[in-house]
Amino acid sequence: MTILSKKISPFALLVIALLLFRAVLNFAIPLMDKTEARYAEIARIMAETNDFTTPQIDYGVPFWAKPPLSTWFSALSIKVFGENEFAVRFPYLLLNILVLLLIGRYAKEKKLDFFLPAFVLLTIPEFLIHTGVVSTDTALAFCVTLVMISFWEAVKTKDNHLWKYLFFIGLGLGMLAKGPIIFILTAPPIFVWMVFFKEYKSVWKNFNWLLGILLFALIAFPWYYLAEQKTPGFIDYFIVGEHFKRFFDASWQGDKYGFPKSQPLGMIWVFLIAFALPWILFVIQKIWQKKRTLLKDKWALFLLLWLLWTPGFFTISKSLIHPYIMPVMVPIALLITYWWNEFKHEKRLIYISLIFPIVALILFLGMQFTSKKDYFINSDKYLIETTAAKNLPVFCWEVKSYSSQFYSKGTVLIIKDELDLQHKIKSENSFLLIISKKRLKKKNSALLNSFKKLDENYKNSIYLYEK
Repeated sequence: MTILSKKISPFALLVIALLLFRAVLNFAIPLMDKTEARYAEIARIMAETNDFTTPQIDYGVPFWAKPPLSTWFSALSIKVFGENEFAVRFPYLLLNILVLLLIGRYAKEKKLDFFLPAFVLLTIPEFLIHTGVVSTDTALAFCVTLVMISFWEAVKTKDNHLWKYLFFIGLGLGMLAKGPIIFILTAPPIFVWMVFFKEYKSVWKNFNWLLGILLFALIAFPWYYLAEQKTPGFIDYFIVGEHFKRFFDASWQGDKYGFPKSQPLGMIWVFLIAFALPWILFVIQKIWQKKRTLLKDKWALFLLLWLLWTPGFFTISKSLIHPYIMPVMVPIALLITYWWNEFKHEKRLIYISLIFPIVALILFLGMQFTSKKDYFINSDKYLIETTAAKNLPVFCWEVKSYSSQFYSKGTVLIIKDELDLQHKIKSENSFLLIISKKRLKKKNSALLNSFKKLDENYKNSIYLYEK
């Protein structure tokens, strides 16, 4: 043990511990409504139907809001590991591990521990949360990282041709991860950096643009063509609606899959500070200290432009959520690594950064010793498990949650109104009904007097109708 501990650095041990903790959470925590369970259900349907062209939000209902890269990953994982939480989350754990391995080289260049930037990333709340959450933002963040790192390496090292093609591969995958946003988040900071340092010739000479564009097109375009052929109207909805009206028109009514989340202007900066603590504060401190020399430092300015552009772009958007900051977690970690030797109290920084993971661990352990853990989790998993022993049809009143769809393997159906409920009472021998507590208060239907409550969580209750 003593010999082994000498070979493994403290940062490596911490990184392994954090990844194991995240893997346990991926296994133990139910899929959460709405977003995570929605993408999990889309992947489950894809795996079940073997339709890898058109993601479906329900059987026969195409999901046009996002391209399929993350859904492909989860669907393939389901094929291998089965329909469970860990399987559907596993690809996102792997993607973030790839990011950690990709950026360790920049610590070695400074003669620091290879796992230092990985440790920084895993102690950033936003990154740790999304190292396992079923989300298109994790796939997008990986693609943005691949594009930005490949660009830097291709300009810096003229002899290594791999990076020059990884740049175009990252753009192609980004188109499949979340669409043209990959260009919006990467091209402007690259262009500004290139103009500022007059690197036009290096960029032009160091990239094989003809082969690169061809490689990009071969990765990205076939699926878009097939998707439009199979479900006409997809490109118009996705390109115009999701990429322009969604962000610049808070009153946009074209969203087929939810309602735009209207936020105050500039809310993205609040998300950045809150979900990137504590490291973002140390980055801000160093930027202020180096404000006179920063513009002369090619690497630091490249990372800073990468960091600032995404929140800068979303400043004028009212329709956003905190995962939009995921693509800029890597430059935060790389800036911390770059300036690491200049920090005076490194151990103190490490202890402070561990506060969030430790609090998360305490909360997780505490949940295991309370009988109310099933009640407060935003998932219908346990309600569906209640129905399994009954072996009866399951219905939802007016709307079904994505978690109920996933855990029932798509068998849960909707009761539209009271007339539909009356019909079910007459036609079904016995059945189960899930209804949200908000709807229950509004309806107050006398028909429910013949139902027996079996279980509940803080949002929904499940009832049994028995003849």
